[in-house]
Amino acid sequence: MFIGREKELALIQEILNQPKGSMMIYGKRKIGKTTLLTHALKDHTDKTVYYECLKAPMKDNIDGFVSVLVRMKVLPVAMSFGSFTDVFLYLNTLPETLNIIIDEYPYLKQFTQAATVDSVFQSIIDNNLANIRLFISGSHVGMMKDLLEENNALYGRFTTVICLKELDYKTVSAFYPEKSPYDKVGIYAVFGGSPYINELLIPSASLKKNVIRTILNPSSAVYHYADNLLLSDLSVSSNMERILFAIANDKKKYTEIEEKLDMTSNGLLSKQMKTLLNMELVSKVAPINKPNDARKTRYEITDNLLRFFYCYVYSNKSALQMLGAEAFYEEYIEPSLVTFISQRFEDICRTWFSIQVQNRKLKGVLNIGTYYYDDSRTRTHGEFDVVLQRKDSYDVYEVKYLSASMTQKQMQEEVRQVSAIKGIKVGKIGFISINGFETDNNDGYICLDGTVLYQ
Repeated sequence: MFIGREKELALIQEILNQPKGSMMIYGKRKIGKTTLLTHALKDHTDKTVYYECLKAPMKDNIDGFVSVLVRMKVLPVAMSFGSFTDVFLYLNTLPETLNIIIDEYPYLKQFTQAATVDSVFQSIIDNNLANIRLFISGSHVGMMKDLLEENNALYGRFTTVICLKELDYKTVSAFYPEKSPYDKVGIYAVFGGSPYINELLIPSASLKKNVIRTILNPSSAVYHYADNLLLSDLSVSSNMERILFAIANDKKKYTEIEEKLDMTSNGLLSKQMKTLLNMELVSKVAPINKPNDARKTRYEITDNLLRFFYCYVYSNKSALQMLGAEAFYEEYIEPSLVTFISQRFEDICRTWFSIQVQNRKLKGVLNIGTYYYDDSRTRTHGEFDVVLQRKDSYDVYEVKYLSASMTQKQMQEEVRQVSAIKGIKVGKIGFISINGFETDNNDGYICLDGTVLYQ
């Protein structure tokens, strides 16, 4: 089932409307790069050649590419070529226009100097695409992003670049359309927005059943994905996994991670954190009113499934094996699952506001995020969950992932807490309650329920 990706499909169509061109598409493994390209090209009148690079010497890849060209009847018979440049030089003599996908491009650099490979494809793009639309794809995010650096031979060579992300919470809910907003949030908070992962779920099953049959099942593809995603592209020490474990378990400030991992003096954490940031597995998050305050900066795992796996499973694999999936779920996951989902629900609400702004349904917003307060008078400090920054004030929203409707008493208590904080000019106060509100008497405050988030 193909869902979403309208913007990306439109960008690919722009290339297909031209007689030649080049596109780079990258994103983490199993995010849907190949599916997107094959879906966009499946009905195109020009022939499409798809080649997935091998983790092998360059000559093996050239021969493999030629074999695909023969199979697709682009070449009449297997021919001997000394380089990719020679192959494309020959293809340029053919009368037909071709769409060529070179997938997992970084594999070409396993046995050949990286700069040499990039220079070869720079020459191909510059000189040998008279009748070819070339799509270069890869899952190693860091290596693909290097192609966009000014000192790289391929800098500026791509007509279009797509960094493919996970589907947002609203789009991915099409995989389980009959679920309630409460359940949709729970599924997204645990499994995230990867189309590959969501296709493996049973839409009619409960969150518990899907977790047990996938994440808590070492023989499942979902478990394998979560357990091996990091190491599938990097040869690294176990510190990388320990960093994700520390972040997933609320050790999110840099100094806290250092202390947790006992890496305060060797400088290794900074290097490995930079790698995780470059791979976009981890992001830096700061309150919108303290964007440059390192003491307030937190690190978040960007993939919900990895967050869940490293929070609950990574360090408890022996217990999972001994107890079995169902008992493990009840003992290790169930007691804190609502809290875990609640933290992801805050992300969903910020995303909803972002979508409203991008669709021009909400105007005058300068930024969206959290707001850190430190009131010395009352000796209180903390963060507001969802805040919209406007020119002269902030709109503050309290979000609640509750199994029941939010009561008026709960609303009044939240208003009292917000009003007691000094130093912030509050424009509007609002509430987002996944299961709605006990009464329609909202005292003039903005009240949004889960249904609104999925309209």
